This record gives sequence, structure tokens and C-alpha cells, in this order.
Amino acid sequence: MNSVASQNNTARTRLSALFLAGTMLTWPAVVMAQEVAPPVVPAPAETSQPAASTIRSITVTGNQRLEAQTILSYLRLRVGQSYDRATLDQALKDLAATELFKDFQISDDNGALTIQVAENPVINRVILEGNKRLKEDKIRPEIKLSPRQIFTRSKVRADVARIIELYKRQGRFAATVEPKMVQLDQNRVDVVFEINEGPKSKVRQINIIGNEKFSDGDLKDEMATKETGLLTILSSNTSYDPDRLAYDQQKLRLFYLQNGYADFRVISAVAELTSNKQDFIITYVVEEGERYKFGDVDVKSEIRDFRPEALKTLLPMKEGDWYNAKLVEDTVESLSETAGLFGYAFADINPQFRRDPENRTMAITFDVAESPRTYVERIDVNGNTLTHDKVVRREFRLNEGDAFNSFAVKRTENRINSLGFFQENLEIERKEGSAPDRIILETNVEEKPTGELSLSAGFSSIENFLLQGSIRQRNFRGLGQQLQASVNYSSYSKSVELGFTEPYLLDRNISIGGSVYRRDLNSFNFIGNDRRTTFEQVTTGFQINSGVPLTEYMSLFVRYSLNYDDVTLDRSVYFFGDNCDPLVAGRYLCDAIGKRTTSLVGFTLAYDDRDNRLRPTRGQSASISQDFAGLGGSVKYVRTRAAASKHFNLGSRFILNISAEGGYIYPLGGRPTPTSDKVRLTDRFFLGEPQMRGFDIRGIGPRVIRYGNVDLTDPMNPVLDTSLSNRNGLIDDALGGRAYYQGRLEVDIPLGTGAKELGLRPSVFLDVGSVFGVKRPTLTTLTDFRDPSDGITKNLCRNAQTGTQQFATRPVDNNGQPLGAQYTSCPTGFSSLAPFEERFFGDTWMPRVSIGAGVNWNSPFGPFRIDFAYALRKEEGDDTKRFSFNVGTQF
Repeated sequence: MNSVASQNNTARTRLSALFLAGTMLTWPAVVMAQEVAPPVVPAPAETSQPAASTIRSITVTGNQRLEAQTILSYLRLRVGQSYDRATLDQALKDLAATELFKDFQISDDNGALTIQVAENPVINRVILEGNKRLKEDKIRPEIKLSPRQIFTRSKVRADVARIIELYKRQGRFAATVEPKMVQLDQNRVDVVFEINEGPKSKVRQINIIGNEKFSDGDLKDEMATKETGLLTILSSNTSYDPDRLAYDQQKLRLFYLQNGYADFRVISAVAELTSNKQDFIITYVVEEGERYKFGDVDVKSEIRDFRPEALKTLLPMKEGDWYNAKLVEDTVESLSETAGLFGYAFADINPQFRRDPENRTMAITFDVAESPRTYVERIDVNGNTLTHDKVVRREFRLNEGDAFNSFAVKRTENRINSLGFFQENLEIERKEGSAPDRIILETNVEEKPTGELSLSAGFSSIENFLLQGSIRQRNFRGLGQQLQASVNYSSYSKSVELGFTEPYLLDRNISIGGSVYRRDLNSFNFIGNDRRTTFEQVTTGFQINSGVPLTEYMSLFVRYSLNYDDVTLDRSVYFFGDNCDPLVAGRYLCDAIGKRTTSLVGFTLAYDDRDNRLRPTRGQSASISQDFAGLGGSVKYVRTRAAASKHFNLGSRFILNISAEGGYIYPLGGRPTPTSDKVRLTDRFFLGEPQMRGFDIRGIGPRVIRYGNVDLTDPMNPVLDTSLSNRNGLIDDALGGRAYYQGRLEVDIPLGTGAKELGLRPSVFLDVGSVFGVKRPTLTTLTDFRDPSDGITKNLCRNAQTGTQQFATRPVDNNGQPLGAQYTSCPTGFSSLAPFEERFFGDTWMPRVSIGAGVNWNSPFGPFRIDFAYALRKEEGDDTKRFSFNVGTQF
């Protein structure tokens, strides 16, 4: 009996040692970016099978959190059943499969089984260290370990693999992850993933083998993946991405198919990682094949509304043209859209190819299969929680029961996207209805915030420091109404405005809105580099407007506004006594001051079919508007404006915009003074920066320049410097004009992905324009004002408070002897006004032309625009400017 017990104890000891060795936790020193093989529990050595025994009792020891009955539930051992060595082996495997224990063994004392376990610890925290390129919010959702879970090696290995995979997607194939465990009390642990991100693995070289018709450079230009170099330093496409590798193969195939190589194929594409795991070398092996031309191109249609003869004349490809697979694909899409116009939503169009390898031609027949005309069974709108259903449904260009029309569906998508209430690029899904001739249009929207509260500050080359604040709700109460209030402050202008717009009055397609405002404008000019305020205009008023669509793309807007204007000049600078002083201000400014009321009614007829109003890529817009001032008030005129623009998609993301505008203001009634135009200075048109780049603000058009560089060495013969090359010390006032025109040609230049991610949008432009048509003002020349007693030109001494003036005398020394020949000395309390001459320039319709380049940048601190421009053609007196910028930020 003792011998048998001794043998049993020896067997139990060996078995426990084997399984103890197989269940010990072993941490790798460094887990690299390779698969980690799971630990293998060694099989016990083969021994002679003892005779089967009966289980008399089962005892569980070592358990802390788990109940004994819970542990026994994982096993197939029960009291009273017979067992042998295989039964105990299976019990050990069942314990290992639970992954709840770091150590376990079974001892047998003549049927009294004791199961001794050591539980795996509980995770207290999961800590990430060393991750800089990937933030925790990107890693933690991917890993499975979390606090209060049971620690297991398999979960650790899985999380290491997931983290490494995340870094691979970022192009960091040299990343390593070392898991560590910090033992705490109460059988708890902290799991620490020490991450070494490593450098980003770049594409060092792209090799192409087998290309003869096109150079490596031509093919590399078609690929999204780019080689590392100086020209691609900002691009994110220089990192290796397996998905991008597959995409590039499709791009190569498409490029060859577009150029007639119908048999082209990529034989292999291999990406090799260098030994330091920092660079990839990609090699493509291609087979170009022969180049094909289009053979006979035909259309067959089983739809009665589709006449093959008419459709064939509209096909873009002709027999003898080089084969182009993209053209075939576009033709299928075009035919599908055309079928949709006739109400066939599910038209089946299959191109049938007939290849002739001998003559290298590809004949195509577009087979339009028979399909029923489709009608809209139901329109579903889902996902709108705030926006009312009717706000979305009123944008639909077809109704339930109407014949399906693909153009109307596309137009509906554009109109819903233009609301700005939902996610971008919304698409209306087409689903089969209850019958083959029925279709369900399902619109799944995802609302986005429509309320805007912003404060912004910045610096502009035009307005210097500026501060803006606004609050706007574009979908007020979910009804599509717009409510806004804004405050703007800068050294040039100040304004406050409150407005409201109802786009659908009484659920009819009629918009109505209004606003009240107060606007303060400080006009200015420059004396050299010093900026000087000329007149100040304060406008208080309100406007009511309404609009109604005439057609799908044409709308009519009417408006009425009432403004009270107060134009003033600084009395301490421009007044002499109680009156405006034309010797200081000029007669044109003196005529502008005063209080006036403008009662204005106007309309705008607008056409717009652009694909996107914020950043269009195709389409055109045009408008003509007129405003009539004279329905009461003290100002009377008719002002007419017209504008048009067209956008062209030049391909490869180049967008061309051609725009033109012009206007004319005609005075009504009133009697002009001998010295002023009938149209007020504040009502005229002005042109310059930012409308005409290359010129200063209001730098184009009629202007008065006052020359003050007078040499009075000989007071009997004063010499006036009228050179425009030296503008220092000159007063330069823009007068504006009754008429203006402006044209612009601008091309948006696409950049690589890296620059696009930075928000850079460069463009080159050509600006043309002019403003003209104003009554020649009466000019003042002070050099003709000579002392009648001696005929000598002298400074004029003036006392603005008393309204008196006299000629200056020559300054004298302590002995009363004259100093120099110039008469510049004035009595105490008098100011000296030096001789000057005014000249009138720029009143011509001749165009001014400028060219340049600029870039918009959505920088981290706000929108930024910078322009470099050069005036190719200007007129005498125009103010040019090479560089301008505008920048702001939000806080």
C-alpha cells in the first residue's frame, strides 16, 4: 500500500512540475512587429497508465476571488466518478483554457483530489508611455485590456499586436512595444506598454519594370505614393501604405486603359522594407500590351423612349479614336442619367466589347435593356431631430407619385446640401419599392450645429487692428430661419447690426427678412506713410427685403431701406472759424459734409446654377440690380449694377474663374453747385484694394493731389515740385466716380496632399478695372496768393478760432535782422499754411491692369490671405501697392 502511494506521489509530483513549467508567465524583452507564437504547454512524459480509481472528494485551495464551485464548474471532475491519468490531464487543460490562473496543479491521495490554484492578478491601470505621434485617444479604443479586468497573457499579446498595427498604418514599421507589469498589493498589477515609435518609414524609391511606351516619371505622376525628396517634403504620401499600393496599381491600370492599352496588367507589386526598417523600395512589374483603337460603336435599346440612332450621334467616342476605358465608363453613366431623365431609375446598360487582336480594335455596343418606367412611391427623411421634416421636403424637386427624374434628384441633393444644416455631400438613396415600377427615395441626414458664436481679432493691411463678434443661428427653431447679430470694430470702420430672415413665409416659397444697423466709416488718405482721417460718415438705418424664385435657377429680390447719414470733418483740422476751410480740406470735402436722409427702393434679378456657392468648381452666376433713391428723403439717384461669373473645371483640380461687374449712378433732380458734382462723394463708386490687387485702397480713379514741395528761395519766383515719383508730403484724396467696371481671371492651383492638409490654396490672377465719370472739382492754388503790397509769395497765417488771417513775415534774429528769404513767421495764436497747388488726375475709362499670385491658408491661428501683385498698366495719379495680407484668429 505504501509502495503504491509512493508511486502515486511520485507521478503527481512529476505531473505538477510539468504543468507548472507550462503555465509560468514569461514576458518578452521586446515585442517586435512580428507575430508572437502562443506558449505551448509541454505534454507530460509517457508513463504507464495506472488502473482507474474513483474520486472520493475534491478540494480547491488557493482561490481568493473565485468561489470553489465556480472553479469546479470549469472541470469535468465529479465525486463518485472513475478517473485515470487522461482524466486529470484533461482537467489541467480545462484550467489552462480559462486563463484565470497563473499557476495550478492537481494532487491525488487515493481518490482525494486537491486542486491548488494561484489566480491571475486584477488589472489596476493600463498605462501608455512613449506615444507622441499617436495620442491616447487613438490607441485606447483599440486595446482590450482595461482596469478591473483579469490579467491574461493572450490579451497582452493581442494588444501589443494592435498597437503595432496602428503604427504600421501611420507608416512606422520600426515601432516596438514592450509590455511590463508592476506588481501591487491585493494581487493587483499595473500594465505598462512602453512604446518606441521609431521613425516614419518612407518610400525611398519606386522602380517600374516593363514600361516602354511611357517613362517612369509619367507613371509615377499618376501614383498617389510619392518618393521621398525635396519636392515632396510637405506631402504625407511619401510614407508606405499597403492600401495606397493597391490603389496605385488601379491608377496605373486606369492610365493605360485611358490611353488605349486594353491588355495592360500589373504582373507584380512588391514593397521591400530595408534592414533598418526606415525605408521601403517598391517595385512594379508591368506588361503594357498592344494599343487599341475604337472599332464600330453602336447603341441598342429595348426602351421605346430611347432611339438608338439619336443616342449614337451623342456618343463621345468615334470609330478610329484611341480606345479610352474612362470614356466608356462615363458614357455608361451618361446614358444612365439620360434614362433617369425619362423616368427609368433602374435602367440596365451593359457595354458589350468585341476585341479584334489582329487589327487591334475594340468594338463596343451599349446595350440598354428593357426596364419599366419608375414612379416615386415614397420619400423618407430620417435622422433629423431638430430640423422639421418640411424644411427638408420643401427642397425636393419631385413629389410622391411623380415620375422618377434623375436630374431632379441631383438638384434636390444640391439644394439640401446648400442649406448647410446637415453633413456634407449628402446623397439620396434609391431603393426598390413595392413593385418593379416603384422607387423609394430615402434621405438619411446627419444634423450638425447651426448656431455660431464667435469672437475674432486680427490685423489687416487695410484696416490695421480689427475686432469682430457675432452670434448667428442659421436654423432657428428648426424651421430654417436665420437670426443674427454682429459687432465689428476697426480703425477704419465700426458697425453693429441685428437681422432676421424667414426663408418660407407662411410655408410658401417667399423669403422675407430685415435688419437694423449703425455703421461708422472713417475715410482716410496718406501723407507720405502717415495715415490721416478725412471725413467721418455715420449711417443709421434699417432694411426690409424679400425674394421669390422665378425659375429653378432665377430669383427676384426686392428691398427697401431708409438711411440717415451724417458726414463730418474734424473741426480742429478742417474748419476756419465756423465754416469748412477749402484751403485745408478742399472744396470737394467741404461739399460732402452735412446730414441727409436716403429713402431707397431696389431690386435684384439673379441667376445661379453653380454646384457650390462657397467654393464652386463649375457653373455660372449673373445678376442685375437697381436702386432708386428719391421715394422721400433728401437724396435722389438711380444706381444700376450688373455682375457675372463663370467657373470652369480644367481638370486635375485646376479651377478657372472668369468674372466681371460694373455699375453706374445717375443723379435725379437737384441743382449742382458750381464746384461739386450732383452725386455725393459718399454715394460714388470707389475701386482699389482689395477688389483690384496691385493698387492701394481707393487707389484707382479720379483724385485730387495737393503738391506742397515749394522752393521759396526766390519769393518772387516760387518753384513747385510736381513730380509724382516723390509722393512724400502730398495730400492724395480719392473722389470716386459715377461709373466703374472690373474684370477678373483667376486660376486655383492644386497642391499635393501635404499642402492640402495644411489648408493652402494658391492662385494666380489678372485684374482689370477702372472708375471714372465725375465733375471736375474746383481746385485751389495757394502759390498765387501773394501779398499785394509787394507781390511776394508768403505763407498764410491763420487763426481758426477768430477766423482771421494775414500773410507771414520773415523770421528775424535777436538784432531784428531777417533770417533768409522765406516769409514763414506767424504771430502767436496763428498757424502757418505753406503754399501748395492742387491737380486733378485719373478721370478716364482707360483700364488699369494688374497680375499677381496669392494664397489662402487656413492656418492654426485663423484664415490668412497674402497677395503679391504688379500693376501692368496704370494712369497718372494712381496709387500702386505690391503686397497685401489679411490675417485673423478666433478665441
